[in-house]
Amino acid sequence: MSFHIALTFEDGLTRFIDANLGETVADAAYRQGINIPLDCRDGACGTCKSFCEAGRYDGGSYIEDALTDAEAEEGYCLTCQMRPASDIVLRIAASSDICKTRAMNVSAEVVSVTRLSDSSIGLSLALDNAARLAFLPGQYVNIEVPGTGQTRSYSFSSPPGAELATFLIRNVPGGLMSGYLTGRAKPGDRLTLTGPLGSFYLREVRRPVLMLAGGTGLAPFLSMLDRIAAVEGSNSHPVHLIYGVTLDHDLVEVEALQRFAERIPGFTFTTCVADQGSSHPLKGYVTHHLQPEHLNGGNVDVYLCGPPPMVEAVRTHFRDCGLTPASFHYEKFAASEGNGR
Repeated sequence: MSFHIALTFEDGLTRFIDANLGETVADAAYRQGINIPLDCRDGACGTCKSFCEAGRYDGGSYIEDALTDAEAEEGYCLTCQMRPASDIVLRIAASSDICKTRAMNVSAEVVSVTRLSDSSIGLSLALDNAARLAFLPGQYVNIEVPGTGQTRSYSFSSPPGAELATFLIRNVPGGLMSGYLTGRAKPGDRLTLTGPLGSFYLREVRRPVLMLAGGTGLAPFLSMLDRIAAVEGSNSHPVHLIYGVTLDHDLVEVEALQRFAERIPGFTFTTCVADQGSSHPLKGYVTHHLQPEHLNGGNVDVYLCGPPPMVEAVRTHFRDCGLTPASFHYEKFAASEGNGR
C-alpha cells in the first residue's frame, strides 16, 4: 500500500511522490531523488518543517524546539517524522532548486482545437504519459509553441487523471499561441508541456467557498469543480462561482457549469457581462454581484483568477468592505506576458 504525496515548493513547482505505508515523507522523497532540507532526522532541529494542506498522517515524535503544539495544531509537521495515512498535499518551505528537483517535461498530441467563441479557444491534448504529469486542480503548465522555442502558460480545465488534458485559451490577436491554434494547428501535432506549476490550486473544502473567474480565468475552476464533484460529492459546504466577462460572446462553458450544479450539492453560479449594451440579465463586474451570503461574514475560502485589473478590483473591494477571508488564493494573468489562459 502506498500514498500519493504532492510536494509544492516555494517557487511554484509541484512534484508528486509515492510514500509506502509506514515510510516518512522525507525518506520517500529522498528515495525518489528529492532532497527536502533536514539536519537531524530525529525531530529535534525543525529544518524540515512543512505545512500539510490536505490529508491525514501520524506526526511522529519531536521536541518542542522543533515543532510546537500550536504549530502542529495549525497543520505544520516535520517531514522526517510524519508518516502518511492518506494522500497528502504538503507545502515545502524551500525552492525546488534547493531540493534538487525540477519540473517534468511531457510530450502530448493535439486531439482537437475548438473555437468556442471569437475570444476563446478550447485545446484538447492526449498526454504520452499522463501519470508523469500529475497536478493539483487549478495548476498550470508551460506549453511550447511549435517551431518557436517559446512557451505560453495555461491552466488545466480538465481534472487530474482525465483521459484528455484540456485548456481554455484566450484568442489574442497577433498572439504566438493564438496564431498557431487558429492558423496551422491540426490533430496529431506534437507539443511539449512543462510543469505542473503554480500555488493556485484547490485546498481541502472545510468551509464555504467563493470562486471568482474573469474570462478564460474560468479554466482552473472547471478543473477544481470536477475534482469536488468526483472526490467530495457529499460536500456539505456551499460553493458559489461568479463568472464575469466583457462581452456576451465571451461567455463559454456555461453548459459545463450547469452540469456541475446538478452533480455537486450546494454548488451555484452567477454569470455577468461588463458591457452595458449587453442583453445579459446581469451586467457589471463580479464585485457588483457579491452577496452577503457568498462572503459568510469572512468565514469563506476565496479563489480568484482573472486579468490583473479584475484581481486588483476584487482585492480593493474586500479592503474597502473591511473583509478578510479565512483564505484568499488568487492568480492573475496578462496576454502581454504570455499567459493567455
